[in-house]
Amino acid sequence: MPEVECIDLGLIDYKEAWDLQEKLFQKTVQQKIDIRNGNTTIETSNYIIFCEHPHVYTLGKSGSEENLLLNAEQLSEKEAVYYKINRGGDITYHGPGQLVVYPILDLDYFFTDIHKYMRFLEEVVISTLKEFGIESGRYEGLTGVWIEAETPRARKICAMGVKSSRWVTMHGIGFNINTDLNYFSHIIPCGIDDKAVTSMKQELGIPISMEKVIAVLKQKFAEQFSFTYIS
Repeated sequence: MPEVECIDLGLIDYKEAWDLQEKLFQKTVQQKIDIRNGNTTIETSNYIIFCEHPHVYTLGKSGSEENLLLNAEQLSEKEAVYYKINRGGDITYHGPGQLVVYPILDLDYFFTDIHKYMRFLEEVVISTLKEFGIESGRYEGLTGVWIEAETPRARKICAMGVKSSRWVTMHGIGFNINTDLNYFSHIIPCGIDDKAVTSMKQELGIPISMEKVIAVLKQKFAEQFSFTYIS
């Protein structure tokens, strides 16, 4: 059974977390190259990073800057920053109260199928929400996890965007727990202008313990991907 190291960074600047991701990602990719070339026999490692970020908007490679509805001065007023990044997907928001999870996994330990990987990420969140009494699911043609999907009341509770190279993943999910949803009004989330966003707090009407969500999500990750934690 594969082993995964869990890294809990708490509240951390987006760029700091991105730099750590890149370091672990590039290390793993290079190690796979070295293994293939016969330069090492040391196996690659797997990581899952849990964290929250100060207010930040990120735009994926396939996104449009037109989906950010704030200029530089307005971003400063909102105490938010903006980054163009190397994941797939369009624009999204991260901020306090949102759980961000970055799996840096060598999919050769699991399965080499990015579509399946995305569905597994969705299932981890769907099964976590169920533990808290929230029914959720998928919206055909749209990535992420939704409440009342494919109805007029459809609203997204978890956004997803990943990058992979040589079957190593980075980036991941933004899961709204106690998120200030007003920040989503300044973007067209994931380029979708006719769907709402929500959070566990909004759905249940009370603040939710981030620690409890992390504990359940960690368990669901291990069950869904069939791995064990080493820390």
